[in-house]
Amino acid sequence: MVVGLCIMRLHLAEANSLKDKRRVLRSLIDRVRSKFNVSIAEIGEQERWHLASVGIAVVSNETSHVHQMLSRLISFVENDAETELLEVHTEIL
Repeated sequence: MVVGLCIMRLHLAEANSLKDKRRVLRSLIDRVRSKFNVSIAEIGEQERWHLASVGIAVVSNETSHVHQMLSRLISFVENDAETELLEVHTEIL
């Protein structure tokens, strides 16, 4: 079993309140979860309107599949209109 972990730090330019942040982040989390069938959750920056940190986990039998999934997932988030990807950290276990 191969586990891929990804931590992303995001800038949410359109969020003017915590309510806006939750809306934008919930939309992104739902889209990522449905498109890639991964575990994803907000893991930091909960009280800051314009910043968010999310953690993502991918499990597979093949390392190449985990790399491919993480790569596609990062590209998907990079192309999201409501967020700016500030930092990415990935790890394969």
